[in-house]
Amino acid sequence: MVTAIDVDMAGQEDQQHVQFAKAQSRVLCTYNASDFYRIHTELVGAGRSHAGMVLAPQQRYSVGEHLRRLLRLMAAHSTESMRDHVEFLSAWG
Repeated sequence: MVTAIDVDMAGQEDQQHVQFAKAQSRVLCTYNASDFYRIHTELVGAGRSHAGMVLAPQQRYSVGEHLRRLLRLMAAHSTESMRDHVEFLSAWG
């Protein structure tokens, strides 16, 4: 796992995060669920792809609960199965 800060992407536009994640074959995890779900819908509708997205509600879970849900999701999905797919962290409780 890396953060936007780790890869000097903090403050970049949402589309740039999606492109970076795709180029790195990394599933993108964000609290900005509405904007990134819209981006997912637009990309898939246009026949374009992304590496996958995990959308989480901001400040809804403790850090421990957030990580437990991510680990459950990661155990169930491969990087390949996440391609062009969106998962909502709320479903992994």
